[in-house]
Amino acid sequence: MNANPVTPDSETYVEAFARGLTVICAFDASHPELTLSEVAEITSISRAAARRLLSTLVHLGYVHASGRTFSLTAKIMKLGYAYLSGQALPDIVEPYVVKVAEQTGESCSVCVLDDTEVVYIARASVKKIMSINLSIGTRLPAWATATGRVLLSSLAQSELAQVLGNSQIIQHAAGTVTSVAALEANIATVHEHGYSLVSQELEFGLTAVAVPLRDKSGRVVAAMNVAGHVLRNTREQMLEHHLPILQNAAAEINAALASR
Repeated sequence: MNANPVTPDSETYVEAFARGLTVICAFDASHPELTLSEVAEITSISRAAARRLLSTLVHLGYVHASGRTFSLTAKIMKLGYAYLSGQALPDIVEPYVVKVAEQTGESCSVCVLDDTEVVYIARASVKKIMSINLSIGTRLPAWATATGRVLLSSLAQSELAQVLGNSQIIQHAAGTVTSVAALEANIATVHEHGYSLVSQELEFGLTAVAVPLRDKSGRVVAAMNVAGHVLRNTREQMLEHHLPILQNAAAEINAALASR
């Protein structure tokens, strides 16, 4: 969490720039194309301001206009690539992610925490049917995922309360834990045990186990998981087979991070 956030009344705060980023963030997997009115509604920006911002983004090549609808262009990926290319973590974890996927026969991913969500920065998938389409840059609610709970377990209590308070905690599947008190207790257990197992909370049939990745100071900087279908992966399989493989890989990654 940012200890010194820039507030809207700060002299350094550029409102037009902030609104432009808000417009970009209005587009997602559920809303790949939006009309002017939809952008204005989602962002709570006036139609006139939304029109100016969209026109600017079209001119810069980040947004494509087709009739009444707008959509992001491939150029927008340069913004995400700028982040990834400046980070050592994706390069370090990539071979380990592939190795873990090969050893477990299930998908392996590494995520970082961004406010209330986890963001995928590395992933090795296996050719097995899963309804969630995950790729680099995918975002999922931190509170409902194994990687997210590992990352949340590293926060101070006040920071955790803030993240959970800002999260949209809703029922995703029959097993979803939606009680804030229960989530806090679960996350405390994750902190104590050093891993998180989440089964059929985000999606029916999906189970995952995750462990933390730490930098040389011991700070948790990411989480690494193995995820697959519950019919192939019992609780015992996840904890007795997959978890030790994850922990071994995490130890090697932590050593690599400490040496840089």
